[in-house]
Amino acid sequence: MDIKALTPHLSVSPQILASDMHAIAEAGFKALICNRPDGEGSDQPSFKEIEAAATQHGLQAQYLPAETGKVSDDDGKAFGQLLKTLPGPVLAYCRTGMRSTTMWALSQAGVTPLPQILEASQKAGFDMKALIQRIANGGKTPSNQFDASHDVVIVGGGAAGIAVASSLLARSPLLDIAIIDPADAHFYQPGWTMVGGGIFKAGDTARTMASVIPTDVNWIKAAVAAFEPDNNQIILEGCRVVKYKQLVVCPGLKLDWHGIEGLNETLGRNGVTSNYRFDLAPYTWELVQKLKGGKALFTQPPMPIKCAGAPQKAMYLSADHWTRQGVLNNIDIQFCNAGAVLFGVADYVPALMEYVKKYRIGLNFGETLVAVDGPAHKATFMKNLADGSKEKVVRDFDMIHVVPPQKAPDFVRVSPLADAAGWVDVDPASLRHKAYPNVFAMGDVANTTNAKTAAAARKQAPVVANNLLVSMGKLRGEAKYDGYGSCPLTVERGKIVLAEFTYGGKLAPSFPAWLIDGTKPSALAWYLKERILPPIYWEAMLKGREWMAQPEMVG
Repeated sequence: MDIKALTPHLSVSPQILASDMHAIAEAGFKALICNRPDGEGSDQPSFKEIEAAATQHGLQAQYLPAETGKVSDDDGKAFGQLLKTLPGPVLAYCRTGMRSTTMWALSQAGVTPLPQILEASQKAGFDMKALIQRIANGGKTPSNQFDASHDVVIVGGGAAGIAVASSLLARSPLLDIAIIDPADAHFYQPGWTMVGGGIFKAGDTARTMASVIPTDVNWIKAAVAAFEPDNNQIILEGCRVVKYKQLVVCPGLKLDWHGIEGLNETLGRNGVTSNYRFDLAPYTWELVQKLKGGKALFTQPPMPIKCAGAPQKAMYLSADHWTRQGVLNNIDIQFCNAGAVLFGVADYVPALMEYVKKYRIGLNFGETLVAVDGPAHKATFMKNLADGSKEKVVRDFDMIHVVPPQKAPDFVRVSPLADAAGWVDVDPASLRHKAYPNVFAMGDVANTTNAKTAAAARKQAPVVANNLLVSMGKLRGEAKYDGYGSCPLTVERGKIVLAEFTYGGKLAPSFPAWLIDGTKPSALAWYLKERILPPIYWEAMLKGREWMAQPEMVG
């Protein structure tokens, strides 16, 4: 038997035999659903035979047959009713398990989020992409009408989405563009580190989405449920269909707060904070100010993550405050990093290590945070050992700054656009999808190996804008993205190590070394971060003014 679990309550399998019933009962199943019509194949026992064997082993059995490729909306409803009434766990079967999975998927419409339905099906080995519109439509077959159509559709209204929309309009002012994003607010996320360090106010990093979307761009205020790139269309929640000629995918990434046991229950309380959330960055500063002694933990999850330097930035700014307050000697600072090095580009490590020594920070590499007990003030890490094994490490804390594990959004990971790891699969230079030439991706969701920072999106936007217009026949000459990313590492209040690099960790300074040497702490780099970069973000990057971001042309 080849039994695949869809949920803890339901598994599916290919055709079973009466002789399998003992093993099925031993596996803990309490009921069966047969979704294969009698007489479909010569190797197939009748339902009556299966039912009799099931009864002998104390299992209930139900018959809900459907022909291959002809699972109806009513079949999905009936399947859902059986799941509600039968004792579980339940095993459903047909010839291959596909019809059973299809009925389950339809039965979950409106109950379980579409990406979760697709992901569970994929893990069991069944592709439900052909059912996307039916599932999104509440398990009912929708009409073939679409709700909107645009020349260019951009999924995501963050830094990447607004920047590329503005870059497109700067080159083709009459272009028909739509941005899909359900959010009301747009955030300058690079500022959250400064909020957590008491330099910026949280409110200064936020504006309304309506105020930053270009006036000539249509805003579709909705959540994406799924992509159908073979049909050049996007399915929104509620089964609204948006068609496109060119697509740019840039919804950012998903912060998996549920990926750490107990974290959600204690965030914002019990000394547990994170600058990766707008509403928690002020709590970081509150904790830093109050702490006069004890243990402070700072964590970093496995890569890739948004702004790989941010976990350290929070730590250095906190340590600097404690130094200025004269309490550093009373505080045990530990950096627990799932990775094996302090920073991925070796040229910047010596300067960072000077601050690690100055602040007496304990470095704990190969440690991944897996659980937080807020009331008990204990954090559990899984540590990689030299022999390849793992051991559990429990650390006490008075304050812990947590960076959650990160992955592509659910609707991206289960889509035809994703690579095996769930990120949008693009050419690293052109940022064009490898299989769909009218699809581009940029920002955090792309599978490029650059640092996932706003600075990277600033350089990517002109490249995507140019190459998309080339695809439409409006421009000539391909543009190339070199992997540029920037990470201003705030090592103390008033000084920054300005890390700038391209693919492969090649240094790519924007300024001559006599002005700003990025490998050394610099007051001018701090001035750039504090005073210059925020207005560049709001008034240049988001408005299509490509200062120091003109794309490199390759043809």
